[in-house]
Amino acid sequence: MSLLLTPPKCEQLTYLSKQIKGYEEQAVHTTGADLYTLMQRAAEAVFCCWKTFNAKQTLVITGNGNNAGDGYEVARLIKQADRHVVVCAINPNKALSGDAAKAQKQWIDSGGEICNFNADALDECDVIIDALLGTGLENTVRDNVATIIKAVNESTKPILSIDVPSGINADTGCPQGTAIMATKTMTLVGIKQGLTTTKGKQHAGQLYFDELGIGEQFMKLATPSAQIINIDCFKPLPERSVSSHKGSHGKLLCIGGNHGSAGAIRLSAESGLRSGAGMVKVYTHEHAVLPVSIGRPELMVTSEHLDDALAWSTCVVIGPGLGQDEWAQKTFDQAICYCQQNNIPTVIDADALNLLAKQSSSHKLNNTVLTPHPAEAARLLNLTTFEVESDRFYYARQCAINFAATSILKGAGTLIDNTEHTWICENGNPGLAVGGSGDVLSGIIGALMAQGLNTSEAACYGVVLHAKAGDRACEQSGQRGMLASDLFAHVRALINHK
Repeated sequence: MSLLLTPPKCEQLTYLSKQIKGYEEQAVHTTGADLYTLMQRAAEAVFCCWKTFNAKQTLVITGNGNNAGDGYEVARLIKQADRHVVVCAINPNKALSGDAAKAQKQWIDSGGEICNFNADALDECDVIIDALLGTGLENTVRDNVATIIKAVNESTKPILSIDVPSGINADTGCPQGTAIMATKTMTLVGIKQGLTTTKGKQHAGQLYFDELGIGEQFMKLATPSAQIINIDCFKPLPERSVSSHKGSHGKLLCIGGNHGSAGAIRLSAESGLRSGAGMVKVYTHEHAVLPVSIGRPELMVTSEHLDDALAWSTCVVIGPGLGQDEWAQKTFDQAICYCQQNNIPTVIDADALNLLAKQSSSHKLNNTVLTPHPAEAARLLNLTTFEVESDRFYYARQCAINFAATSILKGAGTLIDNTEHTWICENGNPGLAVGGSGDVLSGIIGALMAQGLNTSEAACYGVVLHAKAGDRACEQSGQRGMLASDLFAHVRALINHK
């Protein structure tokens, strides 16, 4: 069985900032327009987004580059709509250049004024449009701009950022010292990859995109850095044959659950059942057999004859609740050795990742999915968590390359990388940041692999199923108090297209 992603559209692809800078002019020229026309289209897109705030008084804060030009054009449109708008600039007397200067002149010719930034303007407005810094920022935000950003964020007023929230690195999503915390961001021409994961995703707020009428031409020129995926990106799983039986849908072996940690492997195993695996067996510590078994008679549970359990399986999940003691190490070594020698699809999670990190030089993994959170990825790569989070796209790829595996870097905007392609999960919410959530994810992926999906397909679809289930659970009962087991019913419904 194969589950293929549908062909991506422009709103599902992300790009590095250099790709957009390098090709937007060429793309717009092929349509017979110019960059100033593109700036006007950008202003119209931002203006449409601005209208959703229903603001009577708007403050536009501008810098010195093309992002400022967008700001002046938006201000002119707001003024034409007979709404009150004030434009404050970092340096009102600084001469701009190119299209930004043209936009500034159009604003002034329309009767608009430009003033210095002051705190009173923040008090008087209903919404702030951020046109301070664009995508070219690479260094730390200068003190004078940082002061403005701090005041804007502290105002608690709604903020609409143009292209990227000022201060955010468009490629990594990290603040360059400090950054605007936007309510909404209208990103233009191509989606900047940094706005889709971790801090960039948080600072962008609700992300909107407009390709400004050049998307088709731009896609022909630029190479995307990643694809954004959600549940609608996947073709449905095929209907099961009426003559199928339990052995037709995969035999998933879940290994883990040391003394006192039975819950983790139980969550993985049950999520495997709920995700469609025909049979699920748990190999666990002898003291965990009873806790894993109670209340779920569909699970087969053993603490003996690991070699027989491995020979029985068509996919293995190892790690949830495994621990790192002598029993865990012995179990890990035996399981990984068998899976690699026999090319058994494998999901490595939790404590198994920590054991792998201790001997990473000795493992190049075939047919394997790794599921680290940032701290686990840091141990796998011998880095700090801060370093991993400073460039998630780069280090998700490094995890995949170093272990010749498909790597999932969990977090807001989870990344999936198979050494050649990167995918970004659009769904998910903070309610998923709860104990056991990752164990459920590993069981979902294992079940999909047991049913015949390859590592990349299972990783992508599994991450999306898990995240969307979390969103449905959140809609039903809220984020706080969500349990990992709350996802089971939603996963089952989603995988059956309900």
